[in-house]
Amino acid sequence: MGSPALPCHEPQHVQALKHANHVRTARSELKRKIASGHTSVPQVLIACPSHAATMSVSDLLMSQKRWGKTRSHRLLLSAGIPDRKPIGTLTERQRTAMAALLELRAGLASNPVRPIPPSQP
Repeated sequence: MGSPALPCHEPQHVQALKHANHVRTARSELKRKIASGHTSVPQVLIACPSHAATMSVSDLLMSQKRWGKTRSHRLLLSAGIPDRKPIGTLTERQRTAMAALLELRAGLASNPVRPIPPSQP
């Protein structure tokens, strides 16, 4: 989209198919990077790359390891965001709030609260 109008000999539907394939490929690569830990969901939410703009927030959350429908639904419910909301339609405030919430949860997961052992008499 955003490219200047150049005379092209391909039919419009072929161009649309190529663009859709490019977006699908970029999204699958993004999901692989998130699953492997090379990219974090808060980074994607803040940057909002063009290929992820029409991706739903729940799909982005579920691309993380150990995140399924239930966990992502609970997080989105606590943030007041619908499951199928596209990332590109989130406001800046919603993006930063979601990113902060995810970073907070990641910090709690990496530093679990351990019970204090009882003192010995």
